[in-house]
Amino acid sequence: MTVATELSVRALLLDMDGTLVDSDAVVERCWRRWAAEHDLDADHVMSVVHGRQGHLSMAILLPERPVEENLAENAAMLAAETADTEGVVEVPGAAAFLAALAGHPHALVTSADRALARTRMAAAGLPMPALAVTAESVSASKPDPEGFLKAAAELGIDPADCLVFEDSGAGIAAARAAGMRVVGVGPRAAAHGPTALVATLEQVRLAPGPDGTVLVRLTA
Repeated sequence: MTVATELSVRALLLDMDGTLVDSDAVVERCWRRWAAEHDLDADHVMSVVHGRQGHLSMAILLPERPVEENLAENAAMLAAETADTEGVVEVPGAAAFLAALAGHPHALVTSADRALARTRMAAAGLPMPALAVTAESVSASKPDPEGFLKAAAELGIDPADCLVFEDSGAGIAAARAAGMRVVGVGPRAAAHGPTALVATLEQVRLAPGPDGTVLVRLTA
């Protein structure tokens, strides 16, 4: 039996990697290589990096290392990830989901920098939202809520009226800290207590609601 959940919201805030874009192949290649260079357990590294800016992941994994080294190596990591688009594809349903968002308040909120975000969205064949809060836009990485709160402020929408789509633990924690409901997308999200969960964006339907709201229907 199909079970449906319907949420009424005023804006949708979207993570990129793992939510709109399947970039796992690139992330695995780059971060497993980094793990080998630093003699770290690759599986442990992969359990940390999703959803966070690279320099924060490095600070967690190499806590004794100076911040300046993490920032410098993060810049090199971003360049490597931007240059590698092999295997980057849309999460199923992402193109139709973004098309349905036309005319509704929405924003991309990603831990990628602008260059990487543009590259991955293009590689997946997806349009870049007009409002994108990227790594350069914030002073703190997810799980800090700054990015989501900044997007809500720029849209002029109360955080409680925003719905976030996220796949990672860091992203879900950031959305909750911002006072927002969050739809988890994919298997990574299930363990982190999202408001609702979908396997892919194919299970999401949008419709205009009363008084400028958006009705988000989720099926499972």
